[in-house]
Amino acid sequence: MTPVSHDVSLSTSAQAQSRIKEFLQRLRSGSLPAGIAKSNGRIEATQIDVAAKYAGRLSQVLVNEGDDVTAGQVVAKISSPEYEAQLRGAQSQVLKAKQGLAEANALIVQRKSEITLAQAELERGQQLVDKGYLTRQTFDQRVAKADTAKAALVAAEAQRDQAAFAIKSAEAEVDRIEAVLVDMTLVAPRSGRVQYQLARAGEVVGAGARILTLLDLSDVYMTIYLPAAQAGLLALGDEARITVDPLPNYVIPANVSFVAADAQFTPKSVETADEREKLMFRVKLQIDPRVLKKYHRQAKTGVRGMGFVRTSASIQWPEDLSVKLP
Repeated sequence: MTPVSHDVSLSTSAQAQSRIKEFLQRLRSGSLPAGIAKSNGRIEATQIDVAAKYAGRLSQVLVNEGDDVTAGQVVAKISSPEYEAQLRGAQSQVLKAKQGLAEANALIVQRKSEITLAQAELERGQQLVDKGYLTRQTFDQRVAKADTAKAALVAAEAQRDQAAFAIKSAEAEVDRIEAVLVDMTLVAPRSGRVQYQLARAGEVVGAGARILTLLDLSDVYMTIYLPAAQAGLLALGDEARITVDPLPNYVIPANVSFVAADAQFTPKSVETADEREKLMFRVKLQIDPRVLKKYHRQAKTGVRGMGFVRTSASIQWPEDLSVKLP
């Protein structure tokens, strides 16, 4: 019984391989059911550059090409002794401004005490003047002294306000420099894979210099080109299928996420119906995110393959184009 089972297994495998070969031959020859359009393309993904916002020396690169990273993960660090020194200076200015505020508050207390004393002397002097025991000149001096004390209080309060403003300015400068130092630590803006490392540890990089290029593996797609007669029948969200050359026996589900408004290949003059048929439009086939989440380790850009779309939602996918995944 065992040899018979083995023969049956071999026969089944051979039949599957034969169907795959026939399917590939049909694709290359253009023999597809009516309403199914195809075009060559390659797998692409959105690229994201991780760049230095400020100049400095690249002290660490914590990932390598091919590594998977998550959003918010630290990928590199830039050192800048100049900004660190500026931070210490700004923090000292905060302390100095706070000391100035304390002195201004103490001076206000002193000025208020002087006003209280001057006001009491003024009231007593008024009684003495009325009784003839104090000269008008001495009384006027006490009035001037009270006015001077009030003016000194106003000046002290202005000094206090100035000190409070100085504290806010110094603290704002500290916040600015701390924000700069935070930006010296580079993090991945999205989850993805490191495609290129463009700078090495120890290099001095300028503001805006690219350090890494990431691939967003949640945004993988194939770009194909279709003639106007076919592209014009597509709608955003339509189902699509993708096959790749290295794995021809798998069919990947996708959706039409973009159809160009302008032709990519346009003849010099478009005057006849034949010429209009030569217009080609770019179409983007977005791979299902659920598939990408499950097979993100297998996702690779640059892989060639073919994209398939339906010119009408009522057309059924042929069995050879039904979804087949590992």
